[in-house]
Amino acid sequence: MNDEIPTREKWLNAYNDMMVRVRTAIEEAEEYTAPVLKRFIHNARDLAVDLEELTREEAEKIAMYLHRDIEDAGNYLAETGQELGDWLRFDIHQVEDRLTETLTRVTDHTREEMLEFEHEIREGPTWNSGEVTGPGTLVCASCGAIIRFHKTGYIPNCPNCDHTVFHRKTVKDEL
Repeated sequence: MNDEIPTREKWLNAYNDMMVRVRTAIEEAEEYTAPVLKRFIHNARDLAVDLEELTREEAEKIAMYLHRDIEDAGNYLAETGQELGDWLRFDIHQVEDRLTETLTRVTDHTREEMLEFEHEIREGPTWNSGEVTGPGTLVCASCGAIIRFHKTGYIPNCPNCDHTVFHRKTVKDEL
């Protein structure tokens, strides 16, 4: 493994690389069904380990973060019929073009899967300090402070109250 790259940067790059690998697998698939997304993410995780880009433990974490973010985006798109830009909650042009295109393609394929898992994710996943996340807006579960991510990044403690648990900003948060 390349020990020269700091772990934080390595994990951000790994998240982006896994996203590209999942998108490529979906594009090359002749058929797309609900369990396929998990298999593609697992394949991307395993490839990162095989290529010695990450340890098995690191790859598991990054794969979990990626799956969480894709599920959340797919659920939002399925429930609201909105565009991905609405989910991201900021000007889409500020997002790195490659990551936006990749996330869009992957989430388009997850709409059906998200409907099947709707009862499991009614409350939505949580995001925690120290984890990696893709572009979007997170809301502190304690004080409601907002943190915006314009590209893949590490989730810090809340800058307002130092809390460590967040959720994705939703339409409910705007009411």
